[in-house]
Amino acid sequence: MGNTTIENWLKIGEVANQTGLSVKTIRYYEEMGLLAPATTRAESGYRLFTSQAVNRLGFIKKAQSLGLSLSEIQEILQVYDSGQLPCGALKQHLLHKVEAINSQIAALETLKSKLLNLLSVWQEEPPRDRIDQTICPNIQE
Repeated sequence: MGNTTIENWLKIGEVANQTGLSVKTIRYYEEMGLLAPATTRAESGYRLFTSQAVNRLGFIKKAQSLGLSLSEIQEILQVYDSGQLPCGALKQHLLHKVEAINSQIAALETLKSKLLNLLSVWQEEPPRDRIDQTICPNIQE
């Protein structure tokens, strides 16, 4: 545990209270290696965390709220753990998110247009011959 005394380490319940995350989530992030430099195990087997773990968990929560996956977050934390400021890597991930969102918006606009066109010719009482050959004649030709 280095030169940090046991009194300076936080138990998982304390970290959960400070971050608003569940113990299960914190364990999962630790198992993924997202908290690696800020965790250790006591001789009793308890997980112990430095205040840096709270900082990392705050970063993870914020990055997830911006649409980043845990694997993307892990890449950014690896840059940070190598001693570099990860802002450039983070910016690249966010630019890719914006591109993906633009593609999703375009796809949704196309779908919306198709739905509006379909609804504009909707028949509440389709012809009997079409009913016999389809499940819903309005969407099947």
